[in-house]
Amino acid sequence: KRWTRLSDFHYLSSLCVTKSIRVPRDVRKKWLRAAVLGSCTVLAACLFWGSLGGDEGITEVLAHRSEILPGRFIEVPCSEDYDSHRRFEGCSPRKCGRGISDAVITRDEARRIRSIAEKGLSLGGSDGGASILDLHSGALSVGKHFVNLYRYFGDKIQTIFSEEDFQLYRDVRQKVQLAIAQAFGISASSLHLTKPTFFSRINSTEARTAHDEYWHAHVDKVTYGSFDYTSLLYLSDYLDDFGGGRFVFMEEGANKTVEPRAGRVSFFTSGSENLHRVEKVHWGTRYAITIAFTCNPDHGISDPTLT
Repeated sequence: KRWTRLSDFHYLSSLCVTKSIRVPRDVRKKWLRAAVLGSCTVLAACLFWGSLGGDEGITEVLAHRSEILPGRFIEVPCSEDYDSHRRFEGCSPRKCGRGISDAVITRDEARRIRSIAEKGLSLGGSDGGASILDLHSGALSVGKHFVNLYRYFGDKIQTIFSEEDFQLYRDVRQKVQLAIAQAFGISASSLHLTKPTFFSRINSTEARTAHDEYWHAHVDKVTYGSFDYTSLLYLSDYLDDFGGGRFVFMEEGANKTVEPRAGRVSFFTSGSENLHRVEKVHWGTRYAITIAFTCNPDHGISDPTLT
């Protein structure tokens, strides 16, 4: 539509130039000023319309929100990031790639586990757009800082969460772990949960701290040396619950994007072969869990427990 309008403008401009041969000079000047002003207006409109269409460089959607994917896997060449870390035979990435599945976690499980995030984050929340709840360490966003959930609320924590909540969390984590192991042809027992593994709640509130600037491209293996395999479980629906907030694998001239869907699991090897970022959330609220795994048992963490 915008290109039609732009070509229409070019046609009208050329028509004005043709007719200007037969009109007085002062009229031609007025037309010229109008043409320049119109050109600027059209250019501004094109830029605005382009900004509404999404991020530049996204050329392929790996998973649409309307799809129900039993499993989709794309293999990519491994980066050299793993070479500077201790390797564990049968676990450290030799086969690298990214996968998406809507068959690992049900939408009902996603709804129930989202309620855990909502209960926990209702106790605090960031002043900016990104809030974190880590049930393992107890880290909870409060204002511009973090508090330890378990120390801050003490025994009251058992009136907020139930043992069933924590059991569901453990069950979901195990299902994601098994899916990753199957996709990459490794033993699930060789994978160890690692930190940070956390809930995230993102909205369109202006960033207050560097932590709120979640949209920058990064490599998990560089940011968190323990990460070997990263996964995200989405707990809300793109375009129904929020706008923006798509997950983007960064590739030169050919970015790939995943549209979140409650219950959808996206997973990938954590090195530079999967440079990625999250688009800014423009409206609504986006919930997800980042669940990370390491091959190094020294970097492993335990499942959270209520007592």
